[in-house]
Amino acid sequence: MVEEENIRVVRCGGSELNFRRAVFSADSKYIFCVSGDFVKVYSTVTEECVHILHGHRNLVTGIQLNPNNHLQLYSCSLDGTIKLWDYIDGILIKTFIVGCKLHALFTVAQAEDSVFAIVNKEKPDIFQLVSVKLPKSSSQEVEAKELSFVLDYINQSPKCVAFGNEVNFVLLVFWNFFFTPRFTLSSSRNKKHAKNNFTCVACHPTEDCIASGHMDGKIRLWRNFYDDKKYTYTCLHWHHDMVMDLAFSVTGTSLLSGGRESVLVEWRDATEKNKEFLPRLGATIEHISVSPAGDLFCTSHSDNKIIIIHRNLEASAVIQGLVKDRSIFTGLMIDPRTKALVLNGKPGHLQFYSLQSDKQLYNLDIIQQEYISDYGLIQIELTKAAFGCFGNWLATVEQRQEKETELELQMKLWMYNKKTQGFILNTKINMPHEDCITALCFCNAEKSEQPTLVTASKDGYFKVWILTDDSDIYKKAVGWTCDFVGSYHKYQATNCCFSEDGSLLAVSFEEIVTIWDSVTWELKCTFCQRAGKIRHLCFGRLTCSKYLLGATENGILCCWNLLSCALEWNAKLNVRVMEPDPNSENIAAISQSSMGSDLFVFKPSEPRPLYIQKGISREEVQWGVFVPRDVPESFTSEAYQWLNRSQFYFLTKSQVTVPLKKAEESLPTTPFYFILGKHRQHQDEKLNETLENELVQLPLTENIPAVGELLHTPAHVLPSAAFLCSMFVNSLLLSKETKSAKEIPEDVDMEEEKESEDSDEENDFIEKVQDTNNTGLGEDIIHQLSKSEEKELRKFRKIDYSWIAAL
Repeated sequence: MVEEENIRVVRCGGSELNFRRAVFSADSKYIFCVSGDFVKVYSTVTEECVHILHGHRNLVTGIQLNPNNHLQLYSCSLDGTIKLWDYIDGILIKTFIVGCKLHALFTVAQAEDSVFAIVNKEKPDIFQLVSVKLPKSSSQEVEAKELSFVLDYINQSPKCVAFGNEVNFVLLVFWNFFFTPRFTLSSSRNKKHAKNNFTCVACHPTEDCIASGHMDGKIRLWRNFYDDKKYTYTCLHWHHDMVMDLAFSVTGTSLLSGGRESVLVEWRDATEKNKEFLPRLGATIEHISVSPAGDLFCTSHSDNKIIIIHRNLEASAVIQGLVKDRSIFTGLMIDPRTKALVLNGKPGHLQFYSLQSDKQLYNLDIIQQEYISDYGLIQIELTKAAFGCFGNWLATVEQRQEKETELELQMKLWMYNKKTQGFILNTKINMPHEDCITALCFCNAEKSEQPTLVTASKDGYFKVWILTDDSDIYKKAVGWTCDFVGSYHKYQATNCCFSEDGSLLAVSFEEIVTIWDSVTWELKCTFCQRAGKIRHLCFGRLTCSKYLLGATENGILCCWNLLSCALEWNAKLNVRVMEPDPNSENIAAISQSSMGSDLFVFKPSEPRPLYIQKGISREEVQWGVFVPRDVPESFTSEAYQWLNRSQFYFLTKSQVTVPLKKAEESLPTTPFYFILGKHRQHQDEKLNETLENELVQLPLTENIPAVGELLHTPAHVLPSAAFLCSMFVNSLLLSKETKSAKEIPEDVDMEEEKESEDSDEENDFIEKVQDTNNTGLGEDIIHQLSKSEEKELRKFRKIDYSWIAAL
């Protein structure tokens, strides 16, 4: 049955850290950076993420410290709001509703209760600089509709707007001139057709001086610009390409610049002879920031990295996000050992990325060559990768093709070394095929005796590679060699995959799917629907292992039965991503439509999907992967049962996202979870059935004021722990109230009655002994009740006599 209830899509990481300039705290202990819809607070010493500031509903476009309170931070977003944060505790203080998209944010100490922002109110491609009045109010949400117009037709990039010392002027940059309300300076006065358009500007903190970066790699320092006839400028030139960003030091004695050379240049005293360099930073410098204390710099790079640098130009910390390569050729993979996400990283590398901590673990250099930053040069690309044998082996394919007849192709097999806790190159195969490799896969069956790898290529062949003994008289070693070569009418081989038990191999040749015996490598059968080239191919798992699924470029999804060798069902679906869950029979397919990307979850045995959700992403989904859970969930709803054993992650152009039911469903079962969280309904039912006679029901802690005050009040304003301890413990104690007959569990009564019936013989014997002992002792002896009499009295006690009060 199709469940129509939507699953919440959570952005779990991978957002850009280099979208805007990073901002330091006043004491240089923290650094703030924009990350998608969030603002992340990192420690400059440990590189750990201290807080994630949640609250915006769209892309965050600017962050600035509050000039009147350095423990607070402003942020703006495309959702039309400006938020004020207490970044020490990660608490949202106030939200100012502006009502229009905000593209950048600026704060000035002299402008009290106002901030500057770049907006586009009327047309989407025309931007304005405005002053936003922030009204004072005690409420948490305040409307800030009072906008003061400053200037029209400006660049939306915050690098093209700068404020002078004491706000004597505002500098606004256009393509070939910059403008203030008093004057205009052109950048193209020297030579005709000069490549010297402005790229960025910066204002001196104490003097009337402007620094501008240009497309030709030059930096110009403008002085005496109030007089159009007497102004002068000094030219500084070291960068061979465009200057990406500029920043003055706090005292103004030095100027920092960066560009595509991956080198930070410090111009001391603004002279060309006195300059220092910090080279080999790894990628293009996008932004440069200076701490208010002046002891730290930081650079944001095109590979989604932030480097924190000491004043003496020594790198002290690196905050690395998910590297977004130009194209993710390898797709998304999961390392069986570390459970890390593996995909293309910086050029020639595989990156291992932790989805739990949203942090890169390490890079594996595959190509092992120096990268040359030249946009006209054709680089060696890492195109394919696959893990095999439960993470013991890794296969990679790299290629470079400058012309159609000049193909450089190389396949490498890497073996995991337990001593070094990393992969070591084992076998290198030059030109494994005559044309580009389209797919490769390992046989990951549990009972597989020999590691096996299959590669498919456009040359019309697929090859089977096996691990053999390569020992000699000097040492023992193993290596990979080709064991079998197969083809089908010289068609291009496009996909390949093994069945779950490893007994069958499926290889698609354009529109035809072939099934091969993995022992004898004999062709067993073929499937041909003439519905277009096969784009995706996968076997079913567990109870659905007898099915084979294939998605074509013409938008047809086919399911074949391997026992009957016939088409089981087909559906018209433009599948862009198709991933099987390794822990269940479920398969996730993502199709592309005009409204965005749609998610379908189904089992091969049934053509009707288990779950459908339209528009899970407005962007095109590039890749997807199932990640096994460490602790399985137990969702009872049919809409979420496919998420019990695994989570489904998918990659868009901007970030990695994961669909979940609720945020609280995915919380770890920590002691705080058992104190504050609500137990799931099915868990409550099990506990009530099995442990009803042993457990004591505690009052809900979420309704106790003492607990709420203790856990929601910032730590630095709480009283001492000795003062809070007695109040907190007393709030958790049960009240001494006698239970009525209605509150006594019936199960307890039944057990007591059963015990009484089982001991009737023993009770009769005791009564006889008591009667014998009491004979002749006199009438003053008080008669002792027997067990049977106590049983009768207990029955009378259960009778409800409350109706007498109504008479």
